[in-house]
Amino acid sequence: MEIKVVDARGLACPLPVVNAKKATAELKQGGKVSVLVDNEIAVQNLQKFAKQKVYECMAKKLAPQEYEVTMIVEVKKSVEETEDVTKVVTEKIDMGVRRSNEDEKTPTCQPDIRKKGMVVVLSGNVCGTGEEKLGKALMKAFVFALTKQDQLPETILCYNTGAYLTCEGADTLEDMKSLEAEGVKILTCGTCLDFYGLKEKLVVGSVTNMYEMVETMEQAQNIISP
Repeated sequence: MEIKVVDARGLACPLPVVNAKKATAELKQGGKVSVLVDNEIAVQNLQKFAKQKVYECMAKKLAPQEYEVTMIVEVKKSVEETEDVTKVVTEKIDMGVRRSNEDEKTPTCQPDIRKKGMVVVLSGNVCGTGEEKLGKALMKAFVFALTKQDQLPETILCYNTGAYLTCEGADTLEDMKSLEAEGVKILTCGTCLDFYGLKEKLVVGSVTNMYEMVETMEQAQNIISP
């Protein structure tokens, strides 16, 4: 059994879960992932992740500020599944000359990982209300977590102080650039950029107006706003 050890001690949320997810994904033939963390919140988050993925999970306390969370990752492929795949491939080969033009145009490249109709609305450069320093740290963590999802949003809308997130000096820029590189459409309110004197400092995405933002939200299948 392949064993991977992830040392996530000292890492802020959501990095322990992100690193654990990456390690489990690398276990092509299944195996065990042991994650070392230094707080109980991280333990709980890892247990929730394991539950979502239906992994067997065990946690134990090694020292006052040291915990180990172990996940068992099983990759199962039955004989029936293998036979079904072979059957489908054979059928496609047999009907080769009867394929329609539409079928021939089916793309063979990597599928779009953006979720159609998912819109993320960032109305501020902080998450929630309360201590500003904490709010900014949470927003940075939120944008980073977006980049690690299996499905990315189709569009991100930034307005009010959310405009800062796409401009020079923002600690969210690298993650925003990463999302844009994956095809995520990032739009920032032009009125807000003008109000805060950021018009010349926009780095990621493009400028939009409130009409387009309302239209985008109206047509969205689901909206996420931290």
